[in-house]
Amino acid sequence: MSAILIKIFATALTLSQVLVDPEAVKTSFDPAHDKEEVAEILKSGCTHMRRAFDIEDINLDDLITTAMDDPQAVTGDLKILQGLSFNDLHASYRLFCKNETVEHSPVDLGEVITFYNNAVADLPDAGKLKGLKLPGVSVVLDGSGRRFAEIYEPDHRRIWVQLSDIPKSVQQAFVSAEDKRFYQHKGVDERGVIRAFVNNLANPGRPAGGSTITQQVAKNLLVGDDVTYERKMREMIVASRIERTLSKAEILEIYLNSIYLGRTSWGIEMAAQSYFGKGAKALSVSEGALLAGLAKGPNYYNPDTQPDRARERMAYVLSRMQEDSFLTAEQMQQAVAALPSRIAFQRPRRDSGFYFTDHLDRDARTLAGIDKLTSGSYTVRSTINAALQKAADAALQEGLARYEMSIGRQKFQAAEANLAEAIKVLDGKNDDAGTPAWRRALENARLPLYDVRWPAAIVIETGRDRKTGANVLRVGLSDGRVLSLNAWDAARRDLKLYDVVRVRIIEQKGKGAVRADLRVPPSVQGGAVVLENKTGRILAMVGGFSYPLSQLNRVTQAHRQPGSAFKPLTYLAALSKGLQPNTLVWDSPITLPPVNGGANARAQDYWRPKNYDGGAGGIVTLRRALENSKNLVTARLLDGGIEANPARSLQDVCELAVEAQLYLECTPHYPFVLGAQPVRILDIAAFYAAIANEGAMPVPHAFESIEERGQPLYSRKAKSLVRLGSADAAAFFQLKSMLQGVLARGTARNLKALAPYAGGKTGTSDDENDAWFVGFTNDVTVAVWVGHDNADGRRRTLGRGQTGAKVAAPIFKEIVEAAWEHHMPKSPLSPPSPQAAKQLIAMPIDLNSGDRLTDGQRGAFMEYFRLNWFGRLSETQYRLVPQDEVYAFRNPDPWSDGDESGRGAYEETPYAQGQSWLDSLRQNAPAQRRADPGWRWWWEDEPRPRPRRVDPDYPWGYQRVY
Repeated sequence: MSAILIKIFATALTLSQVLVDPEAVKTSFDPAHDKEEVAEILKSGCTHMRRAFDIEDINLDDLITTAMDDPQAVTGDLKILQGLSFNDLHASYRLFCKNETVEHSPVDLGEVITFYNNAVADLPDAGKLKGLKLPGVSVVLDGSGRRFAEIYEPDHRRIWVQLSDIPKSVQQAFVSAEDKRFYQHKGVDERGVIRAFVNNLANPGRPAGGSTITQQVAKNLLVGDDVTYERKMREMIVASRIERTLSKAEILEIYLNSIYLGRTSWGIEMAAQSYFGKGAKALSVSEGALLAGLAKGPNYYNPDTQPDRARERMAYVLSRMQEDSFLTAEQMQQAVAALPSRIAFQRPRRDSGFYFTDHLDRDARTLAGIDKLTSGSYTVRSTINAALQKAADAALQEGLARYEMSIGRQKFQAAEANLAEAIKVLDGKNDDAGTPAWRRALENARLPLYDVRWPAAIVIETGRDRKTGANVLRVGLSDGRVLSLNAWDAARRDLKLYDVVRVRIIEQKGKGAVRADLRVPPSVQGGAVVLENKTGRILAMVGGFSYPLSQLNRVTQAHRQPGSAFKPLTYLAALSKGLQPNTLVWDSPITLPPVNGGANARAQDYWRPKNYDGGAGGIVTLRRALENSKNLVTARLLDGGIEANPARSLQDVCELAVEAQLYLECTPHYPFVLGAQPVRILDIAAFYAAIANEGAMPVPHAFESIEERGQPLYSRKAKSLVRLGSADAAAFFQLKSMLQGVLARGTARNLKALAPYAGGKTGTSDDENDAWFVGFTNDVTVAVWVGHDNADGRRRTLGRGQTGAKVAAPIFKEIVEAAWEHHMPKSPLSPPSPQAAKQLIAMPIDLNSGDRLTDGQRGAFMEYFRLNWFGRLSETQYRLVPQDEVYAFRNPDPWSDGDESGRGAYEETPYAQGQSWLDSLRQNAPAQRRADPGWRWWWEDEPRPRPRRVDPDYPWGYQRVY
């Protein structure tokens, strides 16, 4: 038995069951024992179909006779019938439809049954369509209420609309055009199959399948659209089951919301908005007929490119509506007069904010209980600032490329695209002779890196200059400009004509020519986020270099070591314990015992941190230590600066980190205070926003509300900021002022111009694996991280000297300047709030020594000092380093002229043991002086004065003295 005859009879077996007794359809027969049952089913089906032919006024016997006389006239170009033996088909017709005896029957029902069983095995459950809610498009509004993005799954850009909201005329237009007996058949329309078959014989160019609306629903949503006999068989059985599961209204609603109608629109509501700028409820008769005509072939009948076909198809639909008595002749003539006017097509393209919208989707699941934003059609009022988002994208991308070029790591791997073929086609058309083909091709190209902010350029000239012999490489831009391309040699060798690359346009000052600098995707990665301090609104989020290259959102889904960007927590803990910014601390080697080490501690268990540069600076103030990111000072704060015991100090910092929600839990270990424990970019940004707010920490969030068809599903409740109780407003303001100094004089002094308006901190982890800058203004906090992904378990260095100040700070600068342009104007950092001002007093000091100066004294720096509960200054300048040691350090050799520096500042001072600097100085004194029993040190000439006791109620001439 021929393969095609097996498929035809298996399809006939399916059709016979569905038409004769749809509730008793069997999907499995025994090839050996059920042949007689199958034969009876085929005979019943043929009888049913013969009646349908009679109803359609088609003489089946005459049609078969014609086919036998001239098979080619029947098969024509129908590929599905080519190779079919009409003698075998006629013999089969006589056997099953005429009940005649046929010798040597061409039909082996065992083979038919085997094919049938395999084809219809494991059918999908039609019950899945009950209460079905197809994926839809959700609209994301930005912080100003403007449309920012559409979120939808591929092939599901739709807005679901109930059948009751679709005009009857639109419903009827689709029924008349696609399935005139929709309300009569039970899933499969035998008369529609017959009409399609006969029409295919007459017009083989565009074959029709005769599928009902129910079959189309089964094909689109359950069985797939393979062009095979197997799929058609499955489709018919599933369609009959759908009819027993759903009402006609339910089936039609699913169909009208699932069908593709062009202009990247699925469903009647999305199509109505795309073509006519209004909802389906407002569609006119002619508009509905135009859309119904598109169901057969949205591209073939596209009114934008094929208006004549579209008009003809619309007229056909309207005529069918008149035949079905839904329109009068007059109504039909009015509707068919002309194609209805349409709005211009704007392809839904977006080039920024992809990491943000991904984060929105996850937040919606957590906060609003929505499985996915694409599961329906929602309106999301987000916090995004569209202009700032694009600027942040551009700043991070350029910053990453700038880093790689600065160390020679950039590598050209391949052009993003080559448009040679497209240009060849356009050259042949000559549609717009005034515009070069390369420019039209570039404008129409859909490039893979659709979110990269560098403009695309196409290579239009390569070779050597005839006069100079120099290599010539020129590119064209979409605006028509042609520029020289500046690229490194390896890239110049690999670039070909009509390659598309990314460039940065350099506007030369004066009369210099504008040039295009080649840019390539870097291997290094990064992340950046912009938070609004007072609200926690996420204004911009960049989770990586490019979303198409990597969907990992490094702002929320990655944890990296913050390095020195974590140090403000330790300083905050010290300030909250009463230390002042002018407190002096040794910047010298220190050894701390292991936490919970006990008597069994080994030498290697002791912690011996080092500064980044490996050196030490002697005695420094707390302020200058933070400004210059001294690791040794941070470590020494654990030894008496926070608590008397290092382990207890470490626990305090841990508790503060957990309170600031940097970690869910914290295991105390010394390197933790130097940023060894990884954090999320978003979390550390929230903590720095708390510093800007003097301790009031915002909760970062990406949206304010979610609605569905105007009904609110979630609305963010206005909440007061969470105050970090481990430190008061005064301590936070002191820290804020110290971080301002990081820009003015410290590790980020390359941002000195921003110092009056911003504060922040650099961060660099061990071996320069991570580079950070986290900073704030009055209004926003910006956190930037740069580093290599380490998903493969390996950590890769950025290179010696590639610190947060060098790599991340320039990116911060561009983003914060964009925030001033697009969000809030630039303004100097605010003075202490009234709450903090009650606890603070500003006094002039010497910045390096911490000594207080008189007002107006040259070189004075205004420092903020904490007042105690009685409104008096708490002196802590010499709390950690006694005044006599400080004096000795400043005058290291009493018998010299004071120009020489002693060695003591660089000697290690182990915890609770060993000699102090002064002990060393005594030992190094001249022998004759050490031997003289009457010789004293200069501070030992007179007894030390006792601290002066002042009675606050003393009535005679008492003045508060600081």
